[in-house]
Amino acid sequence: QVQLTESGGGSVQVGGSLRLSCVVSGYTSNVKYLAWFRQAPGQRREGVATISPAAGSTWYAGSVKGRSTISHDSSKNTVYLQMNSLNLDDAGMYYCATSTIWTASPLSSNSFNTWGRGTQVTVSS
Repeated sequence: QVQLTESGGGSVQVGGSLRLSCVVSGYTSNVKYLAWFRQAPGQRREGVATISPAAGSTWYAGSVKGRSTISHDSSKNTVYLQMNSLNLDDAGMYYCATSTIWTASPLSSNSFNTWGRGTQVTVSS
């Protein structure tokens, strides 16, 4: 069983930056993907960024591409999401997730089977 613990959320002004962290513990040898999702009130949960250390690949939502970076530190069992140039649309609850199956949709929540509790990101103008 995999456990995920997110941190790093908070309040930031438009144009600011945040780095989210997610510690991955438990039985992690079968994990194929690690990802960040976000959900704003009244909105669907959407994939923000995914990394597959095994495949050496990353995927980004169009809305964050070029200003966000997902990374994985295997020595710390931690996945990070660095977000820059934050705007009001970036606000929401951010969730870390892992998948133990190979998928053609690495930004789809349907592809992920373990979730953290989330960390809140608030963006103000």
